[in-house]
Amino acid sequence: MCLTGVDYFSTLGYQPGIAFLAAGIISPLATLVLVLLTLFGALPMYRRVAELSPHGQGSISLLEELLPRWRGKALVLCLLGFAATGFIITITLSAADATAHIIENPLTPDSFNHPILLTLILLAGLGAIFLKGFREAVGLAIPIVAVYLLLNVIVVAWGLHHLWQHPEALPAWRTLALAEHGSWTRMIGVALVLFPHLALGLSGFETGVAVMPLVQGDPDDDPKHPKGRIRNARKLLTTAALIMSVMLVGSSIVTTTLIPPEAFREGGEAYGRALAYLAHDHLGHTFGTIYDLSTVAILWFAGASALVGLLNLVPQYLPRYGMAPEWAKANRPLVLIFTAITFIVTILFEADVNAQGGAYATGVLVLMGSASLAVTIAAWRAGTRWFGYLLLTLIFGYTTLVNIIDRPEGLKIANIFIIGIVISSMVSRVLRSTELRVQSVEADDVARQFLDDAFGGAVRIIANRPDTGLPEEYEHKLKEAMESHHLTPDDAVVFVEVRPGDVSEFSGVLRVRGVTVDRHRVLRCVSPAIPNAIAALLLYVRDRTGMIPHAYFGWTEGNPIVYLMKFLAFGEGDTAPVTREVLRQSEPDPLRRPRIHVG
Repeated sequence: MCLTGVDYFSTLGYQPGIAFLAAGIISPLATLVLVLLTLFGALPMYRRVAELSPHGQGSISLLEELLPRWRGKALVLCLLGFAATGFIITITLSAADATAHIIENPLTPDSFNHPILLTLILLAGLGAIFLKGFREAVGLAIPIVAVYLLLNVIVVAWGLHHLWQHPEALPAWRTLALAEHGSWTRMIGVALVLFPHLALGLSGFETGVAVMPLVQGDPDDDPKHPKGRIRNARKLLTTAALIMSVMLVGSSIVTTTLIPPEAFREGGEAYGRALAYLAHDHLGHTFGTIYDLSTVAILWFAGASALVGLLNLVPQYLPRYGMAPEWAKANRPLVLIFTAITFIVTILFEADVNAQGGAYATGVLVLMGSASLAVTIAAWRAGTRWFGYLLLTLIFGYTTLVNIIDRPEGLKIANIFIIGIVISSMVSRVLRSTELRVQSVEADDVARQFLDDAFGGAVRIIANRPDTGLPEEYEHKLKEAMESHHLTPDDAVVFVEVRPGDVSEFSGVLRVRGVTVDRHRVLRCVSPAIPNAIAALLLYVRDRTGMIPHAYFGWTEGNPIVYLMKFLAFGEGDTAPVTREVLRQSEPDPLRRPRIHVG
């Protein structure tokens, strides 16, 4: 809950100021629209996402399952680019706003007025905590969120009490709003148009789903569908949304009515720190300084929830696609990489909060839009009510489009991340293409019986490209192999056939099925990479029988470069030499390496 809160609740540090700059005097109405979207749109949708992806995969995983093969992988890579944008900018924007609170505090000496350097120090400290250990980072989130929420409740409650004691404030606000916009109908219409600029207030939901692996379930939970974890995750999302909704509306009312409009503008005392301004101006500098310290702590630590999201997302996808090294499954190397990226982003944006706001909102909104689209499709396929989710998808699409048109830097940053991910992924996939790529081999009873029959002195395997499956096909292949490889009629052989599967997958379990076609024994399987599957099967045969297997291939007619590209793209090509290379990399001892014969 608190790890989600450091991201979600920390937006109170800058959300009221952003709301006023976007909507002006009617920012409470625009905030109310945002809260209604939160409670009656985003919350029900993400409660459904929690049920569909209880292990923290979120909308990205849902859409991957809905779109097969490379289409799904390509969509995942694009969404990872937007996710990286949202999470990275969460870290840098929050640290930059923490720096602003430090520098603007009246007790801070002028020597601290170096926003870029101070922001980099905060980012380095956050990375150091995660290098020390994940549990330590989670533990720190609890007191930080508890103290911050308490202080915000005090500030907002004091502001509302002040308005109660001065009843003329709200009528004065209403008079100004009507003078500016003419009527309540027009004010509501303007609020509906402007609320997309307040979209940062929706930032906590994706993080709430990302931390689901940390949510405790029931002892008897089914690992595939843990009902206890889903129930508790829904409680987490609902509680966080209710707390944030109350605080957003309350903070917007007190800041809009109690702070002079000029103080919100760039260079003003409330710029980027509206609630802190109230804390100092109305509750004294001692309380204000305590509030600043708490705000700095939660804003700085808001990057923790973003790091959790990144550390949860990247190992689930890129290594599994073969698009990142295996060490990318470890946390510490990723923490170093992400910290370095946050340094670069901070320097490029000069630690400016407003400059990063559009990029942050774009990343968050694209993920929320993809989540609502995934839930819409899932509901439609399940035959349940889906129109409400479709309407929500259109709302998020409109909100995202408005943000991109108004502040296109978010799309630009996301494109940089997407291009970087795609290029590095393709390079990694090519470099790892000759790995074994088979986690284990599972052979059925018939296939194991073929191997246990002890083929005399040697295990001889003929690779056959699947065709008709009729006895004549195997008779012809056996005759061809006997002529090319000088096999005798007394040599017991078994055929191996690998059909190409989903070539977008990188690795998995190889399931081998044994069949008998007339007098011929055939081992059949499906794999995204044919040479790698044959190599894995040969090693399995060696380990099971204790004998070095001999595999027999025919030369492939054609340009070897063309076949190399065909292997990289479709998992098949000039099978024999690639199989031999996979075996060479997998078995360093040549004497224990299965033999490859080509003729």
